[in-house]
Amino acid sequence: MAQHSARQTALAALRLWRKENRFADSVISGFLETAAIGSSDRAFALELFYGVLRNLTLLDFWISCLRAAHVESDVRDILRLGLYQLFLLKTAAHAAVHETVALAPKKQRAIINAMLRTATRRRTEVVSRANARPLFVRTSHPQFLIERWQQHFGAQDTEELCNWNNLPPPIYARVNLLRIARPELLQMYPASRPLADHPNFMEVNSLPSRALERGDCYIQDPSTTIGCQLLEAQPGEKILDACAAPGGKTGYLAQLMDNRGMIVACDRDPERIEVLKQNIERLGARIARVVRHDWTGDHVSPEIASIAPFDRILVDAPCTNTGVVRRRVDVRWRLTPADFAHMQERQMKIMSAVLCLLKPGGVVVYSTCSLEPEENEQLVRRTLKEMWSLRLEAERSSLPFRDGFDGAYAARLVRMQRPTRLHTTGLVE
Repeated sequence: MAQHSARQTALAALRLWRKENRFADSVISGFLETAAIGSSDRAFALELFYGVLRNLTLLDFWISCLRAAHVESDVRDILRLGLYQLFLLKTAAHAAVHETVALAPKKQRAIINAMLRTATRRRTEVVSRANARPLFVRTSHPQFLIERWQQHFGAQDTEELCNWNNLPPPIYARVNLLRIARPELLQMYPASRPLADHPNFMEVNSLPSRALERGDCYIQDPSTTIGCQLLEAQPGEKILDACAAPGGKTGYLAQLMDNRGMIVACDRDPERIEVLKQNIERLGARIARVVRHDWTGDHVSPEIASIAPFDRILVDAPCTNTGVVRRRVDVRWRLTPADFAHMQERQMKIMSAVLCLLKPGGVVVYSTCSLEPEENEQLVRRTLKEMWSLRLEAERSSLPFRDGFDGAYAARLVRMQRPTRLHTTGLVE
């Protein structure tokens, strides 16, 4: 029963995610590494796992329509899987019910079987009741997030954004010109679809494993390059990539610089540093030098300080990731209303720390994959107010409902030359 194995894998992953504070991607990856199932069943397990997480509120509403009494967590997990198959995947009822009931211990099978069969009979009624509920139920997003998006974007764009977040994300690959020419890579993958407005990107149906291993391409959304483009890094310059892991932007900067100059690529987490090193080597970014550093600490690393000042600095800041909810499915369930202000404080610490390393006349680009004003426009305005030597040159953003790619924001700031002024104790700068 191959599909049964996929269902077991998805159920085990959902329970672990519910019980432990771990990221969904890490949870399901761990299970798939050890699961003895074929490629099609792995895909089915992924569909079930992420599909349930995308639709938690809606699935729980359907459960409440079928049973007013309390439903214990382990039973609820199985019901979520069953209802996702019945109502959203449109799996044949006999298969969805039978295989889902088989996941449960014998003492729980009767109630699960009864509820799923009732759901099958009352499908039209139950779905109609859900369609009449508010947007946060229909699209399974936290209500506070819906309300803030409606305030910022309006009702229609917010609904489009929520629907966007619930779609399986396409796979985009950036052609790494440090390793291969674009026509050659497209010839190797004739089924890929080049993107009209992003000539060095292509959409692929599945991961091009061989090309990834060789470093011929790198999986990333076109929106991720906005900050790098605003930075305008030039061959021969010294660049600081302050929050570099996993390394896609570092590799792209090296490409833009024709692998001439220096990039200091930093991150604070040891595991992410290792991933950063591997990706930089794979992409052939020879000018990149990896340094572990935490910008929220009290001191700048002597190694970084000895290389400063930098011509340009990219701060691709840690953020709430609200622009990439489609790709990071459980982000919506991790956020709280207080996170946006807390994240801004961390982002300000990073900006303050890196500014002293930027040469006069140099450029710093601040970027996020967030949609929130606190982390984007408001942070930049606060930066300009608190760090008087900067001036804003440009801002760019990507909005899923407007641009068709992940959400992102970037601002280009220039450090002005300090005017020389006369002081009572002499000439100072």
